[in-house]
Amino acid sequence: MGGYLRTAILLAGLTALFLAIGYLLGGRQGMVIAFLVACATNLWSWWNSDRVVLSMHNAEPIAPESAPRLYRLVEGLAQRAGLPMPALYVIHEDQPNAFATGRNPENAAVAVNTGLLNLMSEEEVAGVVAHELAHIRHRDTLLMTLTATLAGAIGMLAQFGFLFGGRSEDGRRNPFGPIGALLLVIVGPIAAMLVQMAISRSREYEADRLGAEICGDPRWLASGLQKLEHYKQGLVNHTAEAHPASAHMFIINPLSGMRMDSLFTTHPSTEERIRRLLAMAPPAPAWRQPAASPWGTAHRRNPWG
Repeated sequence: MGGYLRTAILLAGLTALFLAIGYLLGGRQGMVIAFLVACATNLWSWWNSDRVVLSMHNAEPIAPESAPRLYRLVEGLAQRAGLPMPALYVIHEDQPNAFATGRNPENAAVAVNTGLLNLMSEEEVAGVVAHELAHIRHRDTLLMTLTATLAGAIGMLAQFGFLFGGRSEDGRRNPFGPIGALLLVIVGPIAAMLVQMAISRSREYEADRLGAEICGDPRWLASGLQKLEHYKQGLVNHTAEAHPASAHMFIINPLSGMRMDSLFTTHPSTEERIRRLLAMAPPAPAWRQPAASPWGTAHRRNPWG
């Protein structure tokens, strides 16, 4: 519940920021116009974003007969999560990664890179897919569309601020003067971006938590995240580099050369995510073997054929 409260507070803060900047830059008229345009743009994006992003990454649909083991794994996880079976896609990309998309659980899709299937055990793949199913169950695609709407509206307000010359529809000038208006134009979108990224990071933690419950062992997802972080360092995802706006959708940041302060990243620290997951796992007795996968062959590499 704490994660939902933080997300609600951040959304409220983003809304308040939008209202404040909109009123100061363009008054009520400019604020309403920018909000309506941003809503229309993002509504189209939300309705079509799954097809757009899958096409952008050249994702190919997976039929049950082409990868029966993977299909059964995802089907079993979806049942445990109480979700309809999502559409499955594969992306021919050496960097291991995965993402979920779709406007609701009934129109959801999970895409996995071939690098993930080639480098991970079945348990680790189960952990990663469970994380993506958690995003679908939490309806995070809808949430991130809402935050994108507000952040996009703030960006449009900045443009309206220049068009209106810092003067509202009733003739009142921005109380901070032209320099203050310029600062709002610059600082406002940056602040909105930071809040949007904070919401994205919060949802990743929540998806990790629920994903661990769905797959049945937090260590599977922790091990998967460890491999994702390790192998992404030397493998460039060229499609993601060409379309960085889709980076927040992946389970781990697919972009290279992003060693900036965590304030400017859409994903939380992988080390912190692993630490939280391992804290969820009960200590196993020394004599016990690792839990076997409920999906079939355990600890086999490249089990997808």
